[in-house]
Amino acid sequence: MHGGEVDLVARRGKVLAFIEVKARASEDGAAMALDEYRLRRVAAAAERLAVRYLRPGDDMRIDAIFLVPGKWPRHLTNIWHG
Repeated sequence: MHGGEVDLVARRGKVLAFIEVKARASEDGAAMALDEYRLRRVAAAAERLAVRYLRPGDDMRIDAIFLVPGKWPRHLTNIWHG
């Protein structure tokens, strides 16, 4: 199948989030690891998976979580506006 993969699928109420997780030595490194090309691949995977998880009336979004040693995880919501 063409496209990327999704690390996590999460639901809170009517919001379905497809989440890309990046673990790097620094937050800048994590941010650089999630460029537009990789986001497009995550979006393509989310579209493929949406038919399995999306319910009528749901909002769908793509989030990211950055994991950096010694820091709390950073959760960025709705990062794809393709």
